[in-house]
Amino acid sequence: MIRPALTPIAARLPETVPFVGPEALERASGRAFRARLGANESRFGPAPAVLNAMIQATNDSWKYCDPEVFLLRQTLADHHGIKADEVTVGEGVDGVLGLCVRLFAGPGDSVVTSLGGYPTFNYHVTGFGAQLHTVPYIDDREDLEGLLAATRRQQAKIVYLANPDNPMGSWWPAEAVQRFIEAVPPTTLLLLDEAYGELAPAGTLPAIDTSRPNVLRLRTFSKAYGMAGLRCGYAIGEATTIRAFERVRNHFGVNNIAQAAAIAAIGEHAYLAEVVERTAAARRRIARIAEANGLVPLPSATNFVAIDCGRDGAFAGAVLKGLAERGVFIRKPMTPGLDRCIRVSVGLDADLDLFEAMLPEAVQHAGR
Repeated sequence: MIRPALTPIAARLPETVPFVGPEALERASGRAFRARLGANESRFGPAPAVLNAMIQATNDSWKYCDPEVFLLRQTLADHHGIKADEVTVGEGVDGVLGLCVRLFAGPGDSVVTSLGGYPTFNYHVTGFGAQLHTVPYIDDREDLEGLLAATRRQQAKIVYLANPDNPMGSWWPAEAVQRFIEAVPPTTLLLLDEAYGELAPAGTLPAIDTSRPNVLRLRTFSKAYGMAGLRCGYAIGEATTIRAFERVRNHFGVNNIAQAAAIAAIGEHAYLAEVVERTAAARRRIARIAEANGLVPLPSATNFVAIDCGRDGAFAGAVLKGLAERGVFIRKPMTPGLDRCIRVSVGLDADLDLFEAMLPEAVQHAGR
C-alpha cells in the first residue's frame, strides 16, 4: 500500500513507549492493581488549597491558557530568587527534556548520559537523531568523573545528570555537583535533572546560579508536589539560553488548571514539609520490610527505595512478577548490574501494608 514516507530518522526508530504504564499491565492481565507503588508518584497528592485552585480553574477551561505562562514563571522566579526570564515551563520534565534535545543536539551529535539512567531522555535523544553515549554507574551512583571524561572525549553537545538519581535513588552532595558544573566544557549543555530535589537531604542541591549559559536546572511538580497527572515542569537557566525555548516550545502546552495548581502549590510550604516528612517515614518502612525479607534497601533521597534482591536480574524480575500477580505494581532497573534491584515507590499505609504482606510470598516464589 502506498503511504506517506516517514523521515529517515523516524523510519529507523522502534515503535515504543519508554515506560510501560500500570494501566497497560492491568489491561493485559484483566486485573486492577491493589497497590500502585511503581511510578514514583506521590500518593499523598496535592495540598487541599491546590485542589481548590484546580477546581476554580475549571471555570476557565473554555479559555486558552496564557501562552507566556506569565504568572507561574513570575511565581517561580520569586520562589527561587531569580528573574522571570530565567525560567521556562513545559509539560513536565519529560516535555522540557524533549525541547532541550531539539534545541541543542542535532542529527549525529553526541549526547552523554548514564547507562541505566532516565529512559525518556534517551527516547528524545534517539528521536532527534543524536548519538547516545553511556557511562556505567559505580557503586549504584552516577559516575561524575566518567561522565565528564566521556563528555570531553565525545565533544558532547549535551550531558545529562540526575541528582538525586532515578532508578537507584542515590545522590551526590552539592559540592561534588558544583565541581562537575564547573568542569563541564562551556560548549556542552549540562542538563541537571533535580526532579526529586525537594525530597533530598539538605546539602544535595547546589545554590542556583543563572550566570552559566551551559547549565539548565530541571524541576517538576510531579513528585513532592503530588501533581504527576497535570504535567507541569520547568527549567531554570541563563536568560539567553531560556529564550531559545521560544523557538520550539508548545506555547499552549501547559493548561489553565496546571498553571493555577502550580502557582498555588508553591505557596504551600507547610504541606510540602509534611510530604517530605511522610515520604521519609515511608522510605524507612519500605527499608524495614525489605530487611525483614532478607533483602538490602539502598539509601534513597527520592520518593522510592531501590532494594537489592541479592542475586541476578532474573531473580529480581521474578520478585517483581510475583508482586504483580498479587496486585502490587512496582518497577525495576533493567540495566545489567542495576537489574538485581527492584524499585518501590512510597505510598499510603494501606499500600505498604499490602506490600509487606505480599513480599514474602513473592520472594519465596521467585526462589523456587
